[in-house]
Amino acid sequence: MTPESLHRSTSPAKSPSRQRLWLGAIALGAVALLIGVALIGSDSPEAQPKGGAAAAAPGTRQGGPSGNGTATGLAGQGGAEQPREKGPRFTATTCWEGLEHFNEAVTLETFRAWAAPLLAARDPHVREYLRGRLAELIGNDEGRALEVLGWAKEAPPTEFKLLMGGLRQSKAIVLPRVGARLTELGLDESIEIERRAGFLDGLQHLPQLEPGALERLTRFARDPASGEAGWITTRSIGRVMKEDLTRTGNARPYLDKLFTIGTESPDEPVRYLALEMEMHADAPLDAQATERLARILATEGSEHIREVAAHDLSLAQDKARGLEIYAKAFEAEKDLCVRWALFRFAARAAGKAALPVMANMAITDPRFQGNYQDIARLYASGVVDFDRIWFGLPDQNPHGCLDKHDD
Repeated sequence: MTPESLHRSTSPAKSPSRQRLWLGAIALGAVALLIGVALIGSDSPEAQPKGGAAAAAPGTRQGGPSGNGTATGLAGQGGAEQPREKGPRFTATTCWEGLEHFNEAVTLETFRAWAAPLLAARDPHVREYLRGRLAELIGNDEGRALEVLGWAKEAPPTEFKLLMGGLRQSKAIVLPRVGARLTELGLDESIEIERRAGFLDGLQHLPQLEPGALERLTRFARDPASGEAGWITTRSIGRVMKEDLTRTGNARPYLDKLFTIGTESPDEPVRYLALEMEMHADAPLDAQATERLARILATEGSEHIREVAAHDLSLAQDKARGLEIYAKAFEAEKDLCVRWALFRFAARAAGKAALPVMANMAITDPRFQGNYQDIARLYASGVVDFDRIWFGLPDQNPHGCLDKHDD
């Protein structure tokens, strides 16, 4: 909330840019206030201006005269308290005029030059204001967004983050040509991989990915040389999938590519994330996706990834086939925590109909006898929702697995 001392507008309505202006003014004013405290607290004659008045910072008003006296309350050599002239007074509106001029007069053409000294302050509030102001300047204009992307290709790292942050907050981020350009830059091998990762991260804000772009991004994400940029690309694909599923009800193209990444990437964190994105989207699985998960459960070497696959399988549309896969995978599984995932997510997949399968699992592995009895008792009481079943258990971590990327 803006303090009343900063309320300079004569209109009760506050635009987003003016609200960010107040935020930036607070940050810059705080810097100036610290300078003022340093001046007031100095007792060195050399530290005081010889002309009797402090020089004001650019864009600020001079707060008052400055003298060479000692600090108030300190006794001189004769024992008497020495009077002292007041140092410059910094108010909460220090630097307001300069920032207000920036806010009202900056254009896209002048933004980089005008923002440079503010960005150099390294203040997070100022950076937040600059990102928001840049987003307003870009608006829903495709040409302006592409121009900012052109700057970002060569900008220093700190400015790159600012430019991409402003672009991500702008309405133009969802426009087709902007998404296409982000993809091109992210896959441009002439650009250093860290900067490419920044472009690929911007893709997560798109409403959809075209088939050609999705294919290229998938190929990059499973490339051993993609490193962290491959992980970021996988996350972007998953987040676009969730958005497109909400709009269209169709996640199949994305799931197909994510499962490809989840089986073919040599990087375990990338494979894990590729399957985890289905957990966040809750996309229903058709027969083809269900069988791919069955193969992952049977062949994947990482127990953490097998746990995620067990969770994903609970979204299979064919509940009977899902239970068959759970039962078969449980028989072959040796890891306790993966077995616990298969056991409980069978209930998520088919509800009360999973109890016979779960009973057999408990016979195969007696460590699950108590878990089976708890779940069966909750179903018998009339509870059918899996979340209520889960939170109704006396212990959600009976086998000590929750610290191993469960849920």
